[in-house]
Amino acid sequence: MKNFLRKFKKGVYVGDLVYGANDGVVTTFAIVAGSMGALLPHGVIIILGMANLLADGFSMGASNYLALRSEKELRDAQGGNGVIDKEDGGTNHFVQHGFITFTAFIVAGSIPLIPYLFSLGTPQTSFMLSGILAAMTFWAVGAARTLLTGGNPWKAGTEILVIGGLASLVAFAIGWAVKTSFGIVI
Repeated sequence: MKNFLRKFKKGVYVGDLVYGANDGVVTTFAIVAGSMGALLPHGVIIILGMANLLADGFSMGASNYLALRSEKELRDAQGGNGVIDKEDGGTNHFVQHGFITFTAFIVAGSIPLIPYLFSLGTPQTSFMLSGILAAMTFWAVGAARTLLTGGNPWKAGTEILVIGGLASLVAFAIGWAVKTSFGIVI
């Protein structure tokens, strides 16, 4: 645990945190936006959002683990000397990266669901609050990464906010277009 905390403080897991948190907010709010574009009921948004949190969060964490393990196996197959570098503590290290990605995904991805989980107002009010919370989370994730990288927090926060906002607009438009084009009645 001491080694884990040392690595955490050194920023070894910053990529996992940013990737997991950003993808958690993007995919969850995209589900909310797409569902609202299609005028799906409140309960459906909660079901889809929770399913996304757990399934996609698990997939992200497991995929990160597999990607890191595959990179090590490739290095070894290409004639690596089998020596594990200082930050590569073997399989346990890969599990830690996967766990950080999963946790960041779940924590950040749950934020856009808060207005729906607590039934905060009309569907439009819940959507507006969800959008505000998602935007704040996008910006905070981007800005927070500069605590370790030393970059400009305003630029980094705005960068992720714009990417997340565009993804959300696409999801809303697709929800609306599919419902409209196929005449789906809910």
